[in-house]
Amino acid sequence: MSEIQTPTPRDAFELLLAGNQRFVAGTSEHPNQDAARRAETAPSQQPFAVLFGCSDSRLAAEIIFDRGLGDLFVVRTAGHVMGPEVLGSIEFGVEVLGCPLVVILGHDSCGAVGAACAALEDGMTPAGYVRDVVERVTPSVLAARAAGRVEPEEVLAEHVRHTADLLLDRSRVLADKVAAGRTAVVGLRYRLADGTAELVASHGLEAAEIAAS
Repeated sequence: MSEIQTPTPRDAFELLLAGNQRFVAGTSEHPNQDAARRAETAPSQQPFAVLFGCSDSRLAAEIIFDRGLGDLFVVRTAGHVMGPEVLGSIEFGVEVLGCPLVVILGHDSCGAVGAACAALEDGMTPAGYVRDVVERVTPSVLAARAAGRVEPEEVLAEHVRHTADLLLDRSRVLADKVAAGRTAVVGLRYRLADGTAELVASHGLEAAEIAAS
């Protein structure tokens, strides 16, 4: 990191939000995107955050958070659904690369969330492996409805929160680091029209601050 050599979870979160604010304001700085940074990161990488987001083409992480080469360790699947390879990738970013922050990034007008809602309405599920994606999103939609959250933005927020909870439930490596204050997990809801990323879930930022004090 050019700004902070060893960022804390809070430092990493603030760096990410600052980049998003620049992107929203149209004042992106495009840091770490030159030949010098390319040469600097060729031997090794030290990203400050793992970003697990939806594969949607409008969700390019380095653009919407105004970052560059070596800054973000990015894992993306449709609807940010998880399997063993995703969990392994996230654990690699945290355990091997030392990322102090894991971000789950969802967005409005998500096709996977929309398809899960439609499947529950009409009982029809997509063919092929798209069905597997929809089935993994469905528990989030059901949880949202059970809590009386039926608006699209509410369902999306529930899916982001559910993903964060599921990640900590399934990954002992990550859960232990969050409990120790060395890593934090946050969930963001991204708005396609204005580019803003809103916090909807947080695990470990408070513990990280206590551990650092």
